[in-house]
Amino acid sequence: MQEEELKRLIEKYYNGESTEEEESTLRDFFRKNNIPQGYEAEKEIFSYYTESTEIPEPSHDFEAQILAAIDASERGRGIQKVRRYLLPILSTAAGLLILAGSYFLLIHRNEQRDTFSDPKIAYAETMRILKDVSSQMNRGAQVLEPMGKINEIREKSFETINKSTRIVEKNLKNLVFLQKAVENTKVPDKKIVNK
Repeated sequence: MQEEELKRLIEKYYNGESTEEEESTLRDFFRKNNIPQGYEAEKEIFSYYTESTEIPEPSHDFEAQILAAIDASERGRGIQKVRRYLLPILSTAAGLLILAGSYFLLIHRNEQRDTFSDPKIAYAETMRILKDVSSQMNRGAQVLEPMGKINEIREKSFETINKSTRIVEKNLKNLVFLQKAVENTKVPDKKIVNK
């Protein structure tokens, strides 16, 4: 095929004016390996068409499936509209119920009630609880007793260290006093001049 004829057919193809015979001619031409340079893109296009010549026919209920999908989509939109308005209303109602429930719970919680109708039983129960608390605290104090001994040992150690420190300080003061006395008794060196 001449290059001018090829250009004319491709131009007609891209403009949508080509016939089926012309398109078949182009497909046959581009099926060959020796095509002119600059037509690689067209070769890809027409080789695709030759490979996918079989376009499947839609099934007999294809139209019904499309209509069913559109109907389902419309129903979904209706549900979304209901949700858009219903969800804020239900959220507000739930929040009000929580607030009302909290209010009544706190009101009734602050009321003090007697757990015992007989004062003697109440006194006996209180004494039992106080004894239990006292025994628990005594056990805790016994556990802490070794800590008190450690604290006493620490204080005695510090006393010993402090005594040693005072002795060292006293001796250092004596040394400082002695050094000052020695400095005061020194005779300045006289320079001997030769006559």
